[in-house]
Amino acid sequence: MSLLQRLEMRQGQALVMTPQLLQAIKLLQLSHLDLAAYVDAELERNPLLERVESEPVSDHAAPDTAADPAGDGDGDFEPGEEPWIATTLTASGAEMESALDTRLDNVFADENPSHAREAASGDMLSLTPTPYGNTGGSFDGDAPDFEASLTAEISLREHLAAQLDLATRDPMDRLIGGFLIDAVDDAGYLRESIDDIAERLGTSLDTVARLLRLVQGFEPTGIAARDLAECLALQLRDRDRFDPAMQALVSRLDLVAKRDFAALRRLCGVDDEDLVEMLAELRRLDPKPGRAFGGRAVEVLIPDVFVRAAADGSWLVELNAEALPRVLVNQSYYARVSRGAAAEGDKAFLSECLQTANWLTRSLEQRARTILKVASEIVRQQDAFFVHGVAHLRPLNLKTVAEAIGMHESTVSRVTSNKSIGTSRGTLEMKYFFTAAIPGAAGTAAHSSEAVRHRIKQLVDGETAADVLSDDALVQRLRDEGIDIARRTVAKYRESLRIPSSIERRREHFAYAR
Repeated sequence: MSLLQRLEMRQGQALVMTPQLLQAIKLLQLSHLDLAAYVDAELERNPLLERVESEPVSDHAAPDTAADPAGDGDGDFEPGEEPWIATTLTASGAEMESALDTRLDNVFADENPSHAREAASGDMLSLTPTPYGNTGGSFDGDAPDFEASLTAEISLREHLAAQLDLATRDPMDRLIGGFLIDAVDDAGYLRESIDDIAERLGTSLDTVARLLRLVQGFEPTGIAARDLAECLALQLRDRDRFDPAMQALVSRLDLVAKRDFAALRRLCGVDDEDLVEMLAELRRLDPKPGRAFGGRAVEVLIPDVFVRAAADGSWLVELNAEALPRVLVNQSYYARVSRGAAAEGDKAFLSECLQTANWLTRSLEQRARTILKVASEIVRQQDAFFVHGVAHLRPLNLKTVAEAIGMHESTVSRVTSNKSIGTSRGTLEMKYFFTAAIPGAAGTAAHSSEAVRHRIKQLVDGETAADVLSDDALVQRLRDEGIDIARRTVAKYRESLRIPSSIERRREHFAYAR
């Protein structure tokens, strides 16, 4: 076998992932928050990009009242004299009281007593300009700080730290208590073991346990608990309701979750009526005492597309302008700067910035058109949902939408990721409208899995104590309605909806009936 070296020329086609194509694909799958952050970063890097203002400045500007407060266009004042002072000098105290429909001595005396006495003693009106935030008539004294009038929501840590400062003066206790408070999460639970805290601080376990009991006595009640049982026990002790029966009930919260009332009655040694009262007392407790102080700011889901009904019965699909960053390429600035660029490096930098800016604007426009195209097809496919609700949601997959609009399936997947649609039925993710198909019985049309979940919830909500539906009964009901579904699928959907089993629901109905 011989080895030869030779040169060959071959012609072929291949898809090259250019940086511009990668950028377009990346922008397509970003949410509007990530897209805004990406555009902000590009605006900082690229001097040729400019953000389009959402509110253009009106051509009909308001008259400059600072230059002419009377609005008559007469700007003839004495040199060094302020216009508002000249206007004030022409009015006496009686005239101003008549114009303002009040009295000059009608002031809050506790804000500036000296000014109130001056106003009450005569008709003299102070002409000294009033500084912002100072209700008095002079600059004498310190004006109140503007920031002092602002209010801020107190955090859970600040609330507990303030109580710790009042509870103990010992510096070591405050140090250990501060570590315990830092280990409390937003829900109010201590997420670090006291053994680790004692080892880290080099102190005894008894000292940390003593400080933990001190912190657990702070408000809100149940704070710094290590688990749910301890949190409920702290609240019951504060209400003087932690008797032996309630203690046994809190120790077996697993039986409470399973609604095994027979085992709970035997464990607590109470009858049915007392058990129902104890469970009602348990429901009135707060399992997350720290949530009253908030935590991170709640982010509202902003839709990328709005859908509203038209007058002719069709649906109007439009992009949300607030979720679309708008940028422009400043061509005039590029022309002015490029004329003065002499170095090759400067010219290359400007050329790269111009190319990047043009590609970004085109990618943003292409992204907006693609989102609108996919959303319009989703609305067309799920027209019955927008008219009648979840029960009429149809089975839909990415391939169906991609074939209808002439795009690749991966493109539709990127468009529907991290995007939402604002409808009259709420703001829903685009992925919500893509559901699996459940075959229909006797050759009928297929049903959406989301619609089947909704129907299962409706059947369970309509149960009575005498008629609790098992999974087999739910399967039979659904088959009578033309939905061919297996029992394991019903159980899976029921668990995804967090619906207990029929045995637990029957126990719950029995408890409420008592």
